[in-house]
Amino acid sequence: MPEKICTCSPGTLSVNPGKVVAVVTINGRYDLSMPEMKCEACKATWSAGVDDLVRNDYWPATLHFSTVYSTDVLHSYEELKMAAPGLSCQAFLRMLDQRTVRFSRTGKITADSFRKSFLEWEAVRFEVDKICREEPFVCPACTPDMLAVSVDGNRKHYRFKNAARSEEQALFDGIFIAKDDEVERFVDYIHSTTNHVSGRGVCGGEWSAARETSQRSRSKIDEEGLELAVCRHGVFLSALNMFRGEIYAYPLYLQNKLANKQITFFAMDVTCKYWPYLNKVAKSCPELQHLLDMKPFLSVFHAKAHDFKCEVKWSGAYQQGAGLTLGEEVEQCNAFLSRIAVTTKHMSKAGRTDMLTLMVMRWNQQKLNNLAASLARRYQKATKGLESRLQDLEVMRVQLAVTQVEVEGWVTDVKEWAEATTSQKNADLDAVTSRLEVLVASIKRRSQRLYKDTDGSKGRARMRRKIREEKAILGSVVDKYNSMVPDAERITFDSILSEETVWPWQLSHGDNVDLKTKRKAFDVVMAIRRLEEERKIVIAEMAKHWKSLSTRADTLKEMSCRLSSEPLQSELWGLNEEGIKGLRSLTLKKKQAVTTMMKHARDCYAQVLRGTSMDFQRDWDGYDSDSEMSDE
Repeated sequence: MPEKICTCSPGTLSVNPGKVVAVVTINGRYDLSMPEMKCEACKATWSAGVDDLVRNDYWPATLHFSTVYSTDVLHSYEELKMAAPGLSCQAFLRMLDQRTVRFSRTGKITADSFRKSFLEWEAVRFEVDKICREEPFVCPACTPDMLAVSVDGNRKHYRFKNAARSEEQALFDGIFIAKDDEVERFVDYIHSTTNHVSGRGVCGGEWSAARETSQRSRSKIDEEGLELAVCRHGVFLSALNMFRGEIYAYPLYLQNKLANKQITFFAMDVTCKYWPYLNKVAKSCPELQHLLDMKPFLSVFHAKAHDFKCEVKWSGAYQQGAGLTLGEEVEQCNAFLSRIAVTTKHMSKAGRTDMLTLMVMRWNQQKLNNLAASLARRYQKATKGLESRLQDLEVMRVQLAVTQVEVEGWVTDVKEWAEATTSQKNADLDAVTSRLEVLVASIKRRSQRLYKDTDGSKGRARMRRKIREEKAILGSVVDKYNSMVPDAERITFDSILSEETVWPWQLSHGDNVDLKTKRKAFDVVMAIRRLEEERKIVIAEMAKHWKSLSTRADTLKEMSCRLSSEPLQSELWGLNEEGIKGLRSLTLKKKQAVTTMMKHARDCYAQVLRGTSMDFQRDWDGYDSDSEMSDE
């Protein structure tokens, strides 16, 4: 409170209880009175306003502030949401209500008021960060050019049509999740310009992402999920709401939106089907021709569920210049984001958009804070992995008694085999082998996505039933195939469902070395090349990160200097004197934080590049998926 409100003696001031308000802190609700000051001599009065509350770390629910929230309780709710994304607002408020009762107080906390105040408080923080020129959806290690972008759909982020309805506009509308009408116009334009048919996978199986002719769902859900784009460091870049399943036009929209970032690789789990689709669209839509400048990249782990040839041809593990990029970064980020879907599926459209955007921004902030340690850890793992793989190659050469030239020849043979087309003289046998490939790929695909596409036991039970039905059909097809081929080419049910399937009709005949041996050498050689590339890539990303931090520090320093220049204050910012002081203080605080990050980055990079072993456990942020990956 002010020490005086008039020129009279301080002894004439009296403090009286004023307006009754509900004050919510981490210890629950308090029913209190706002203070009012009055001078008994001149009758001058003072009462607290919104500015006074904000200055004292309180957030008013409305301009009339009948309810006031301590910013500590808002920070606590945000931190709990990050630690336990499935926590609902109602559960958090029930905990506060219990705190109220424990300290012998009464009164409930209104959920709608708390939720709205929390999001408004976060929106104001976002606007302040924007004034300070912070970019929450940009990765410093991927700027200005980006090595790879991973795109995939998350169907757990659906929303029920009968959820809370509200006509209010989202506070973060269009910030991270693209506006629905813009996406719809793009999809309609693509569909009207290009003729589409439901496709079958070139690697077998009818993939759910292939239904390009899908229409808007008429089921009990509204949004069917999210299509997300993530860089190779796990930083969210952009997203959109899905309404027609995982059609190709959705990743095409994100690819076109991010095309100005000079992306080298575009990663998906069905790249082998998406890229022919993109070529077809580019012919009908010349303005999208530049998207073909990117290179197709099949997610490394998803490639294991594809056909053998498809994996060799498209997998990112065999793409020159890709390093150790997995293309699975969306899956790693969804390990965090999918847990929020427990609550967002019951929210209003605006509430869902705001909460998802907020959690994504906090995830990105945590990633960027830990980026230096993450890059140093990547370099350290690549160095150790390269030494191990070189030893494996030498052991293999000794065991097989071959030279390096012969190993390189095997690598070439595998590549040529993957590019070649197979020919079948027997039409009946060709149909059976094609059916085998389709069934095996479908079973592997369903098994792999068992927990990704469903978030309930009923959905998983349906998928398991479908897997059992396909396995029964597969057994009969295997028997039919074995009756049509010689004994040497027969297959067993268990062997074809193993991780690596080499079909007898795909093996090259007339060569002394079988394809499996060549494939083993191929994998080792490719791993060595990717590890060598990874070391160079990470060093380049360290340089980008350092340059980004330096630029950020210079920008904040420039802002602080301009705010100190009186002639430019009102012209640039339109703030009063107190506001200018506050903004300058904020820029100096952020500059100090950036300077601390630069020192930490310098220490991490210097140690790891010198070959000094580092313990990154203390830098682990709890959300960094890199730390949970094995050295391989």
